[in-house]
Amino acid sequence: MDDGLVEGSSVAAPPSPGSRRTFVRRLPGRGGAAAITSSARSRLPLAEAGSAAGMAARGRVLCLFDVDGTLTPARQKIEPEVDAFLRELRERVHIGVVGGSDYAKIAEQLGDGDEVINKFDYVFAENGTVQYKNGQLVSKQAIQDHLGEELLQDLINFCLNYMALLKLPKKRGTFIEFRNGMLNISPIGRSCTPEERIEFSELDKRERIREKFVAALQREFAGKGLRFSRGGMISFDVFPEGWDKRYCLNVLDDERFDTIHFFGNETTPGGNDYEIYDDPRTVGHSVQSPQDTVQRCREIFFPERANEC
Repeated sequence: MDDGLVEGSSVAAPPSPGSRRTFVRRLPGRGGAAAITSSARSRLPLAEAGSAAGMAARGRVLCLFDVDGTLTPARQKIEPEVDAFLRELRERVHIGVVGGSDYAKIAEQLGDGDEVINKFDYVFAENGTVQYKNGQLVSKQAIQDHLGEELLQDLINFCLNYMALLKLPKKRGTFIEFRNGMLNISPIGRSCTPEERIEFSELDKRERIREKFVAALQREFAGKGLRFSRGGMISFDVFPEGWDKRYCLNVLDDERFDTIHFFGNETTPGGNDYEIYDDPRTVGHSVQSPQDTVQRCREIFFPERANEC
């Protein structure tokens, strides 16, 4: 995902491309801190990889994946090869997904019907405000209960007025999608075709349409407890403070994993993977595509197969 759109971020900026980050986590029962380094081609020490590879380690390690751009192309179905690899990976570690989209979209991309909640140990939709564990719905939050109707309507009205004044090559429908844990705002409209999606994305890179929109929202709603982050190629998300993808970590804190690996492609400030990628509770891996995700996982959990394409 793109450049900085997050309001009031208090965390340090991520490293420049090619630099290395060091994560320190105190592992239960190991009596000390374990330092794990991650770079643009993030790798773990072979000893750590080997421990994760054994069935005995499955209960201690979780791989948590973003969806769009990480497991699938944006808003498309998962490729059979990636799907098959995840089944293999689940034999060695626990696996989960955390996406900004609602459950229906995640289920459509990662399987047929409700297969997704049986393919993954954890499914966190809408940044984790809708939570599934072992095939069962655990909890669901509602943004209107948190923000209140007055602030919610002020936010919606401001966005509609702003978009009404935007002149774009094309506009379609569904400019605001109301979800349980967020609002998804799309200047072109979510009903655009895949070709129109690409066209808008290229225009947005040049003219920073979403970035300017978010800056206007930040000024208008300063101090109101709202956060903003890019959501894929054509939209951005608006949600209460603390309701980014780190929300799912509150549930996982009780699961007592030794290590939580997070894989995402929107890991720069403003991307909706940034906060969880940079959180000290996770080992963050920035990826470029589903194929890159598979290769990173091979390097870490299947060192004997790391050279496979």
